[in-house]
Amino acid sequence: MASRRFSWQVWFLLGLGLAVGYLLGQQDHGARGQAPQKGTKKKAPTVARTPIEEQTAVAAAPAYEPAKAGPTHLLQSPGAVSSRQPNDYGLGDHHVSKLPPYPPAGPGDRTPLDLWRYAGRNGPSVGNPTLGMPWEEWVEKCTRQKPLLMAEVRTYMESRYNFSGEAIEGAFMSGGKPIMKGPVARLPKGIKSWEELAALSPEEIRARDLFPYKPLAHPLQSTGHMLFPEQWTKVHPEHIRMDVDFDIPDPYLPEFPPPMFLTTHPELGDVTGGREITLGNYFEIFDGLLTGEQLEGLKELLRPTATTWFNHTTHRVTYEPSAGVSCFSCHVNGHTNGAIELAPDSRPNQARLRVDTPTLRGNYNQQIFSSKRSIRSLDHFSEVEEYFDGDPGGLGQPIGLANRQKQLTNRMGDFNAIIDFPPAPKLGVDMRLKPELCTESELRGEQLFWGKAKCSICHGGPAFGDDYMHNLQVERFYTGRPEGPIKTFPLRNIKDSPPYLHDGRCPTLHDAVEFFNLILELRLTPEEKEDLVAYLLCL
Repeated sequence: MASRRFSWQVWFLLGLGLAVGYLLGQQDHGARGQAPQKGTKKKAPTVARTPIEEQTAVAAAPAYEPAKAGPTHLLQSPGAVSSRQPNDYGLGDHHVSKLPPYPPAGPGDRTPLDLWRYAGRNGPSVGNPTLGMPWEEWVEKCTRQKPLLMAEVRTYMESRYNFSGEAIEGAFMSGGKPIMKGPVARLPKGIKSWEELAALSPEEIRARDLFPYKPLAHPLQSTGHMLFPEQWTKVHPEHIRMDVDFDIPDPYLPEFPPPMFLTTHPELGDVTGGREITLGNYFEIFDGLLTGEQLEGLKELLRPTATTWFNHTTHRVTYEPSAGVSCFSCHVNGHTNGAIELAPDSRPNQARLRVDTPTLRGNYNQQIFSSKRSIRSLDHFSEVEEYFDGDPGGLGQPIGLANRQKQLTNRMGDFNAIIDFPPAPKLGVDMRLKPELCTESELRGEQLFWGKAKCSICHGGPAFGDDYMHNLQVERFYTGRPEGPIKTFPLRNIKDSPPYLHDGRCPTLHDAVEFFNLILELRLTPEEKEDLVAYLLCL
């Protein structure tokens, strides 16, 4: 009886469901099958739109017809079309419309050394690992062009600088290298002194083309990439390039190898004992001093990997296949050897800023890294540093990236975070000079730093930096492409890190003082400039 009753209930429910479904189907069929009345059009099925699409459609309805076919509304919104008149946004002669376009240039082609005059586009964003010519032809092109290129570069640099080799008496870097005296930038013709130049307005300096500190370009910016100074390539001939050489003399660069100081072992002084840290000796030097995590991070900083132009393929600038470079190939011993590169944050290649290798000393006291990109952590900085051309796909993947895992870049950042500045015996705990240890000139320089010279506006705190990016608007003094905001680099231990500014256009501290005397219109006297340099040597 239970089984029979259960069967009856099931059949009843099934029958009821079929009846309801039939009635609903008939109603819907009637509505869809109803013939349209005369004078009306059959409506298309309604397609649901997202709120953004709905807003776009409403805003565009008065002026635009709906798209007739295809999903083009997903690619280009008619509401984004502007009717405003052309506008240079106050840039005037510095706007792209007033500047000559970059001359076309493929890899290895010579580029103007005054690239700051140009603007625009030139080539795609993503590179190609194919040279566009056989290897033998590439080698012949580079070796034939190099002597002519370097002769032009030397002439250009000599027209801008007088590298006399004169040192500041009694002034030395932390490891003992003499510090060069300046300014070495040449005064423009017709100007007898730096004070005469500083008395002119920015508008007059620009109109007469008198500014001596225009940007520096890479000697071969079409190819760009890392370019090592002679003091490095003497020890590391594997990094000698067949297409171009360095353009600033070694006396005006950091000492090699530089000492290394650790926040965790200040009692050791220079932990390296005057040696360059390498994969062959790092364990001997640091075993028992570092944690295992820090030791692994240091190993990764020393491990060479392929880069855009230093690698094992024919897309390279060395005669022999290269194992690549490591972080410490440029940031040697956690400091710098003065090597240059192009900032990977822009295209085309001619628009990218020449950048010096900054020191890693004191990174624990900084909150942003990189000159233009405002990178916010040391491990992130360790990750992006391998993309030297800002192109991990078009060039990096075919050539082969380091592809370090997050835990390894974290450990690289952990070691970076214990690299300390050298001691500064004349600085107290409040980062002010100890009067009993200082000369009158150094004390006057400190007053200028915090007062008339306006240095402290950007350079404060324990590292003498503010962790901001500033736009100095240097283009006020010449007609060319603006460079925009650039990170303020710390001045602590600044004597060990020549040349100065992001591209090295100020080879000495005296040049840096003259540069800011012009930019900030300070009207410093010759004595005040010397006092300011004396103070900077104390940091």
